[in-house]
Amino acid sequence: MNAPTKLLESPSIIIREKSWQKVKTNIELIAAIGSGALIFLGWLLSIKDFSATSVLFYLLAFVIGGYAKAKEGIEETIRNKELNVEMLMIMAAVGSAIIGYWAEGAILIFIFAMSGALETYTMNKSHKEISSLMEIQPEEAWRITRTGEERVHVSELVVGDSILIKPGERVPSDGEVVRGSTTLDEAAITGESIPVSKGIGNPVFAGTMNINGSITVRITKPSNESLFQKIIELVQTAQSEKSPSQLFIERFEGKYVKIVLAVVFFMMFLPHYLVGWSWSETFYRAMILLVVASPCALVASIMPATLSAISNGARKGVLYKGGVHLEQLAEIRAIAFDKTGTLTKGKPEVANFISRDGQNSDHILLTVASIEKHSNHPLANAIVKYAEEHLTQPLINLDTVEDVAGWGVKAAINDEYWKIGKGDFVEIKETDQFLVERAKELANEGKTIVYIQKDNELAAVVALKDMVRKESMEAVDQLKKQGLFTVMLTGDNEKTAQVIASESHVQGFIADCLPENKVDEIKRLKEKYGTVAMVGDGINDAPALATSNVGISVGDGTDVALETADMVLMKNDLLRIPEAIRLSKRMNRIIKQNIFFSVAVIALLILSNFSQVIDLPLGVIGHEGSTILVILNSLRLLK
Repeated sequence: MNAPTKLLESPSIIIREKSWQKVKTNIELIAAIGSGALIFLGWLLSIKDFSATSVLFYLLAFVIGGYAKAKEGIEETIRNKELNVEMLMIMAAVGSAIIGYWAEGAILIFIFAMSGALETYTMNKSHKEISSLMEIQPEEAWRITRTGEERVHVSELVVGDSILIKPGERVPSDGEVVRGSTTLDEAAITGESIPVSKGIGNPVFAGTMNINGSITVRITKPSNESLFQKIIELVQTAQSEKSPSQLFIERFEGKYVKIVLAVVFFMMFLPHYLVGWSWSETFYRAMILLVVASPCALVASIMPATLSAISNGARKGVLYKGGVHLEQLAEIRAIAFDKTGTLTKGKPEVANFISRDGQNSDHILLTVASIEKHSNHPLANAIVKYAEEHLTQPLINLDTVEDVAGWGVKAAINDEYWKIGKGDFVEIKETDQFLVERAKELANEGKTIVYIQKDNELAAVVALKDMVRKESMEAVDQLKKQGLFTVMLTGDNEKTAQVIASESHVQGFIADCLPENKVDEIKRLKEKYGTVAMVGDGINDAPALATSNVGISVGDGTDVALETADMVLMKNDLLRIPEAIRLSKRMNRIIKQNIFFSVAVIALLILSNFSQVIDLPLGVIGHEGSTILVILNSLRLLK
């Protein structure tokens, strides 16, 4: 069988490798067609009584059609010290020729060579996605120097270099925008078709397409360590890693070949003495048995399907670290989610802004945002963003703002004294009870409260919350429909956890959960449900990801996400998980179809041979045809 694509070092290398694979496929196809043409000429000569000459054409058909498979079979036998299906085919063809069935032996070689060429073609088809990825990675870049710009190979770029990326060009290496703004198509990285706006300070990734703006980017990683390169290596590793089913079939193949050879040996003699077959018929049936009992279709039942499914996922921004994980997805009975950055957006947003009756809420919001602009705290950033979205007038420029570490900030503006922060930081009076009660209600909803004091009275309260992603709710609902138990593991308090669990639609939650506690909870889930998946951001969730049967990491394509989990979502889109489970179930279903079909065909052909119903050409067509059908059935997973 064909070997998986090896790990490659650069786009030019894999493009050359792809070209060689295409040439190899063409050579195999031409050899098979040439073999068929020689068989046809030999048959024409045989009907004109030129038997000796026709044998010569059949012999040439043997050599041209069978050379590649014979070479492959002999090399694998020497390397693995074990016979394989290629050797069975060659033995059957040679045996047919020995007893005078030159045409049948040549036809066997022809169809075997043709199926080999088609197998090579279909295996290359399953590697198409990875080849396409490699082709879009540029090999040259415009490096900015003191005297201007120079065109250099990507391998010459070092961390700290500045490069110019023009409209219509692809990003050559990971970096950060330092000048200009643009829109990038990041489909090659995330599988997301909607372009993403990029400005100063935003990261850009190698292989993405610059659509409309000219930007200057500072290199942050060497080209061989880029996120794009890691994705390539991850997919290639996944394609070379074999699933438990594939490993079982390969172990079974070696023992099965020995059994077939033993049965063929006895069949060369026993039917002659037991049922009175002629020596010619006995040997002929033994040769047919060599052909029809060969497990080619069975061997091809799993790997093409697995590779096709992995390629399917890679195209959509879902990466698997091997067929074993993709196979296990279908067996999941429970799935645990981290909260922050997984079910939620990971950043606080203003949910409520409530001012005192009679106060000018826009004026309060403008003043508060102007003060908070001087802070880097996530809550402050959220308030500033909210104000910029809801106000038309620009923020006020302030000279001084005093930061009180751990409590909040305070500032004086136009003889007004402002304090913004925790409840204990401001002074609450009896006249402030309305806002205090509203703050308690919002806090009970799992929201973080920021108090705003103007002079000596409470002017407003702001409620902030890490919002649940819309796609998270949809994903959880779909997973529940698939029969999975869903649970959230979070370090937040009970009240906040309960609110988020309700909003995200998960069936259970565990609050106050430290990383080590998450591991214990995953173990409990495994004891109760068997196969369990964990979904997290790949940093503090790493122990739980490793403990679960299938660790699923999210994180907008971060390096950590690539390194910690068995399955990686390149975008924080949890809807990819139910899709992946459906793909896994479909893959397992197709593999079972392939195995059942191939075993049924082998059994039918063997029984037909013992009943003397089929001849060698029909046996060859049935055997090799089943192999081709199995491979084509697997390729349906590419869609």
